[in-house]
Amino acid sequence: MGLFAKKSLPKGTPIWRFEPGFDQVFSAKAVAELPSVAQDHARHFSFISKADGFSILSGDHACFINHSDSPNTGAPTESTPAVTTVALRDIAAGEEITCNYFSFDADAPRKLGTRSPAQQPGTII
Repeated sequence: MGLFAKKSLPKGTPIWRFEPGFDQVFSAKAVAELPSVAQDHARHFSFISKADGFSILSGDHACFINHSDSPNTGAPTESTPAVTTVALRDIAAGEEITCNYFSFDADAPRKLGTRSPAQQPGTII
């Protein structure tokens, strides 16, 4: 599964932004208090903000954006919260929309079954 561009998207096109009331924010405590099936859903489809540790659950199809080490979407380097994700380059119609989970999701290592680049053996931190 993934998310694919229906039409061509020029570099800089907004792809996703948090929409209060539509997208949801949960504390770790709030997730832990959900029924187990809802906890599983939240852990699979939300991301954990590196900024504050809260789980962000998108109400739209952004939850289907897959990881890439060379993503075509992401946050502009000059962005500040609240971040709007944009096309980092032109995206062709039919192309999969991707992002780098390690850039924003504190839970990326668990989701991808890997360590973050900073945790790789031989990396000087």
